[in-house]
Amino acid sequence: MVNSDNFCVIMAGGIGSRFWPMSRTSYPKQFHDILGTGSTLIQQTFERFLHICPKENIYIVTNEQYRELVKEQLNGISYEQILCEPSRRNTAPCVAYANEKIRAKNPHARIIVAPSDHLILKEQVFFSTIETALDQALTTGNLVTLGIKPSRPDTGYGYIQFTDAEDAVNDQVKKVKTFTEKPNIDLAREFIKSGDFYWNSGIFIWTLDSITKAFKQHLPEVTELFEDGAAALNSEQEEEKIAEIYSVCESVSLDYGIMEKAKNVDLVLSDFGWSDLGTWGSLFTHVKKDKDHNAIVGKNVVVYNSSDNMINVPENKLVVIQGLDDYILVDTDDVLLLCPKEEEQRIKQIVTDLKTGKNVNFA
Repeated sequence: MVNSDNFCVIMAGGIGSRFWPMSRTSYPKQFHDILGTGSTLIQQTFERFLHICPKENIYIVTNEQYRELVKEQLNGISYEQILCEPSRRNTAPCVAYANEKIRAKNPHARIIVAPSDHLILKEQVFFSTIETALDQALTTGNLVTLGIKPSRPDTGYGYIQFTDAEDAVNDQVKKVKTFTEKPNIDLAREFIKSGDFYWNSGIFIWTLDSITKAFKQHLPEVTELFEDGAAALNSEQEEEKIAEIYSVCESVSLDYGIMEKAKNVDLVLSDFGWSDLGTWGSLFTHVKKDKDHNAIVGKNVVVYNSSDNMINVPENKLVVIQGLDDYILVDTDDVLLLCPKEEEQRIKQIVTDLKTGKNVNFA
């Protein structure tokens, strides 16, 4: 499946605050072996796309403070493939940046844009799904995204409503009707009941030509900034030019800036064992459980009369747990988190609260 026209843009600049205290601004979750497999999330993502793109066609867009982390973790990647943002401006500017880098190398490129920290269990199904999406993007010139078959009415995901697509290459491809950001539980239940809503995976597929047209139509100011700076983006002036662009560039997501506005968006119905691993609760569903349904990442954990816990502790620390049910327990060198699983959405707010405290290492 590897094709020299295939390019991948891996977005790796997020902080992952809902995975605190393991995920910090200084060392976000994509650089951790959260699953205890021996590979970090970004390493797994990079290796996965080597089945689709030549290594030199994979670009990592990240914050400049993670440049060396990316270089250290991804074997054989060059500094030229690490696109460093001086500040966080959401997903649309980072894709606009990558587009100009790719254009200089191959104006006929087909591009997959994906987050660095997602779990995919059925990789062969994933490759087949990507191939379907690439065919649709190339045949129609449409913007394509992958929708995940929902297993529950989850309020932590965005939803995509679909209808039949007349120009689809097969029955797996649908036309996007609406995007809905994280709904309340009642609305999520209605979405699941209707059968025509899938989770928004945040994985996009398109040709360079089609996404360029979409940027010009829906985000002209962002387009102008990067087009005007294109000549400097493959020169010694790149870092200076990017700093100049980002100092004035709008902070806007791909979903809001382009996908929700464009009329030529297709959805590929997908079921390849996906999770965005956005929370400790989502990790709980994918970690092997003991006889009492505890998900444990750690070598020296002893559990008594405890069940349904998500436990993540250092390998060199002995942890003994007695009489604890339905909790998240995360231990790092300097922080211990103990939180009921049903209240895990508060973790992000806890991090925000700690930023106003004193003598607290939240970063």
